[in-house]
Amino acid sequence: MQFCEEGSLVRERRVLNTNPGETTMFTRHVLAALAFSATFSAPAFAGDVALAANGQWQEFSVDSFLAQDFGVGWVDANDAYSPLAFTFTIGSGATGVLTVVDAGFAGDTFRVTNFGSEAGFGATSAVPVAVYDPIAPSIADFDLALADASFSRSAFVLGAGTYRISGSLAQSVTFDGSPLNATIGGVRLTTVTPVPEPATSAMLVAGLGLLALLGRRRSR
Repeated sequence: MQFCEEGSLVRERRVLNTNPGETTMFTRHVLAALAFSATFSAPAFAGDVALAANGQWQEFSVDSFLAQDFGVGWVDANDAYSPLAFTFTIGSGATGVLTVVDAGFAGDTFRVTNFGSEAGFGATSAVPVAVYDPIAPSIADFDLALADASFSRSAFVLGAGTYRISGSLAQSVTFDGSPLNATIGGVRLTTVTPVPEPATSAMLVAGLGLLALLGRRRSR
């Protein structure tokens, strides 16, 4: 099974639940202890990642057992599960589209924030709550997830300004009757498109008209 390379929570749970006598509570205590010890093996600091406007996906993770604060916020699995945010600036007179999509197993949704506020952002699309199926394959390809309506997603049209995008898990796939609280997702910023200023548009129209007039004179 493939979920993510760095110590998949689902994979650990499957190993710990192979004996019928083991309880979910025991599993959670063991994983919580592992996560607690892991916080002392790497420095704890929040990471900001510059998000280029090139349409390329950047990955984030959610894992309440491995996150440094044991929460459901976006974290960087490659940086000791520290809090993760994506930063970028859209210039004056330009627009951009930020796309957020769930991956792994369908059934999760996110709350998306900018500098900690949901204003103008908020929740990704609603999807049914799903039960974790150990047989079902996970999807780590964000383009495939985006093409599958069972995965939550949202696209935000953004104007000029500086952004610091992060988020948290709003709804989780369930496991043994409880939220799994572990998933991956992707964000991408499409090419920022300049919007012509009114004066520029007027000059362009005038210039085209002048060229047409000159063309008619030459034809005479």
